Amino acid sequence: MAVLQAARASVLGVPLSRAKGWGINRAIFYAAAKRGFKALPTGRIAKVPVTRVPARQAQREGVFHLGDEVAYTTKVGRETQFTIGGEVQTEEDYDRQIASRFGDKYGEAWKEALKMVGSFPKFVLSSQNEFFHQVYRPVRDELSGKWMEMVASE
Repeated sequence: MAVLQAARASVLGVPLSRAKGWGINRAIFYAAAKRGFKALPTGRIAKVPVTRVPARQAQREGVFHLGDEVAYTTKVGRETQFTIGGEVQTEEDYDRQIASRFGDKYGEAWKEALKMVGSFPKFVLSSQNEFFHQVYRPVRDELSGKWMEMVASE
């Protein structure tokens, strides 16, 4: 999800560093939505390690719209970053948690994601519902299997 969401944002004109933040932000959001935003059996909410920014460095900025989809943002120094659950998602988080899983094959996977996502019209990419149903859902299992195999053959 994170790679395809980052590619989506990039194709729609979001700079790469912010597109990566968008990708990990949406992956966290949809993972929580899939669970129904519920606590784990232990009573705790699952957390994905993300960049912690002291409150004095982060200033609430607002929201970012990618088509009809919305994510919260915060100002960290001079940079506007995506945030969810009070945690900031950065390009470094994406590189550490997502891109690193691909090792040397990340560039190949990224190019494939850009090509695949870029083949859809902007109205599909600008719609949360259309992106999910026309882009993500039809290819998620195939790409996941293909990319896992690609990494394993490294």
